[in-house]
Amino acid sequence: MVKNQTSCWEPNETSEMLFDVQTSQLNVPLFSSPPNSPPLSPSRHSIDLHPFAGRPPPPGRRTPAYRRPVASLQRRRPQATDRRRTFFHFNPTAVMSIAAFVSASLTSSNTRSLPVTSPSSFHLTYSLKPSSLALQLNTAKFTITSLLQNPNSRFSVSAMSATAQENLSQTSSSFLDQRETGLLHFVKYQGLGNDFIMVNNLDSMEPKVTPEQAVKLCDRNFGIGADGVIFAMPGRNGTDYTMRIFNSDGSEPEMCGNGVRCFAKFISDLNNLNGRQSSFTVHTGAGLIIPEIQPDGKVKVDMGEPVLMASDIPTKIPPNKDQSVVKAKIDIDGVSWNVTCVSMGNPHCITFGTGNQNLVVDELKLAEIGPKFEHHALFPARTNTEFVQVLSRSHLKMRVWERGAGATLACGTGACAVVVAAILEGRSDRNCTVDLPGGPLEIEWREEDNHVYMTGPAEVVFYGSVQL
Repeated sequence: MVKNQTSCWEPNETSEMLFDVQTSQLNVPLFSSPPNSPPLSPSRHSIDLHPFAGRPPPPGRRTPAYRRPVASLQRRRPQATDRRRTFFHFNPTAVMSIAAFVSASLTSSNTRSLPVTSPSSFHLTYSLKPSSLALQLNTAKFTITSLLQNPNSRFSVSAMSATAQENLSQTSSSFLDQRETGLLHFVKYQGLGNDFIMVNNLDSMEPKVTPEQAVKLCDRNFGIGADGVIFAMPGRNGTDYTMRIFNSDGSEPEMCGNGVRCFAKFISDLNNLNGRQSSFTVHTGAGLIIPEIQPDGKVKVDMGEPVLMASDIPTKIPPNKDQSVVKAKIDIDGVSWNVTCVSMGNPHCITFGTGNQNLVVDELKLAEIGPKFEHHALFPARTNTEFVQVLSRSHLKMRVWERGAGATLACGTGACAVVVAAILEGRSDRNCTVDLPGGPLEIEWREEDNHVYMTGPAEVVFYGSVQL
């Protein structure tokens, strides 16, 4: 059934939106315009309510969900008709979620009413915690409170026509009817093709995803697809943030170079820093990491000092007198490989080939040889393995087999370890470009502070929500 209803709502700093839904009538509070407001022109308006705060997007661009304001009114392109459509999308992590389309005539103090040419359609779906709402067969009442952040327009609505579906309690077929509390909101980032599912976990030190769930989410056929899941958590030991990672196999590494660049961009985007804070401190399993966002958008990361002591890497390869593992030998299927071992907070075995020949990395059967290094008995915690080709003293090329992730397009800590190993073996200078399948990284091992610095890109791929 259709019922005409006049409704008006003046939002203030904290406003309640009360919906009284019965079998065939609906009261919908919308925005009202203040005195002396400009005349309304035909256009589409969108109201989005999301759990993340942020600024409206530039004209013509859609704001990612994780950057949308808690409540905003965004003007869209003018429409051919004089009807306005308002889309309500409520915080899916709240008590319930609602999706609705409403068409109504709008008025302001300076314009006459714009008539509706036909009845409008209103569709309501919701999911509830039983303890949060008393639901009867044909009647539902609920209140949603939201903080408004400077809505840029206010309207009054009159002669609204809407239809509400009957028997709301039996609606269960829509995706929106599923348990919204089981949704994971994420943003996918990539650094040179090394991709990660980024999760805003700043409200808890407990990951929102289990290792078993991470395996499913990272599956490229049946999940989102990624090399790992990264959690942005509250800081520890005086740091601004904490970063934790689950690999695609469910294991938890100490650090990830490409991951920390993606982490830095995620934090910057999440908080709309836009250059106001170019660097911050991050607690990781490998210790303190300090990323810095450059003017060109790339991320420079102080990766700290490399670890060279065999027992700390760890590796059981017999060390040199200084307890390092440089230009050592390891046997794989009867072939002796020259290796140097380095830890950048996680273990790396770097090889420039067998014998005196310069390795041609594109000819490697990485899927065959990589696992044999990773699971070798000489690496009690397994290892990441980098196969390196020297192009010049300032230009290296590598392929990587990552512990827990397999062959990937890039590995930031691996590129750092490669430059350290190349310097220790006398093959390169302290500033190098390292080519990876996903693109180049700039690596510097500074002599004055013994720290390794990595510079490279990190970009958003897409954002969304997934049922856990």
